[in-house]
Amino acid sequence: MSSLHRRIGADIERRILSGEWQPGARVPTEAELQAEYGCARMTVSKALTDLSARGLIVRRRRAGSVVARPPVHSAVLDIPDIAAEIAARGMAYGYERLERSERATTADEAWLGERVVAVACLHRADGAPFALERRLIGLEATPEAAGEDFETVSPGGWLLKRAPWTEAEHRIAAVAADRETALRLDLAVGEACLKLERRTWADGRGVTWAWQTFPGQAYDLVARFSPARLEVR
Repeated sequence: MSSLHRRIGADIERRILSGEWQPGARVPTEAELQAEYGCARMTVSKALTDLSARGLIVRRRRAGSVVARPPVHSAVLDIPDIAAEIAARGMAYGYERLERSERATTADEAWLGERVVAVACLHRADGAPFALERRLIGLEATPEAAGEDFETVSPGGWLLKRAPWTEAEHRIAAVAADRETALRLDLAVGEACLKLERRTWADGRGVTWAWQTFPGQAYDLVARFSPARLEVR
């Protein structure tokens, strides 16, 4: 089994890396691979498990396997423009506004001022769901947001051009997809996701509070830093 499962994995890897199988393409089922290679299901399953562990394919219960999309990398301390990052990977960016409303802030949101615009949207890469975003925009710091419907422009991209920030806070967590997130991102309920929570201020006034949820295999965050130096006086 050992040599055959490696051969099956190598064949699939070659098709992926050569571009024969594009990101999002369906990988043959275990039954199809069994028939092609004349082997046991355990052998095929091991090959697919190894490919999944290496990030080359994504296995979904009852839905089969697909070729994984290359991860988009972002520096932890940057304020990333999702559209620009997707374009940098040679993929077509798509945007869909899901909800927009204007309302008074709650006690937890008071740092954003008295009123906010609330937006929910979906970012796509080559037509596939890439990130689900929910965002609050403080109208005290950015009053022009009241006149923007965000129907065709993402709130994050809009803010980067119109609301320079002076301070930001990030929180990063691994979460399991709830029912709504799974539906929007085309995942199984409980599948691993990366959730980035970000708050920004401009000269002490709250600008925005955003939550962006990504499929676990589609996005990672990178930080570059140097060790702290202790000065003895």
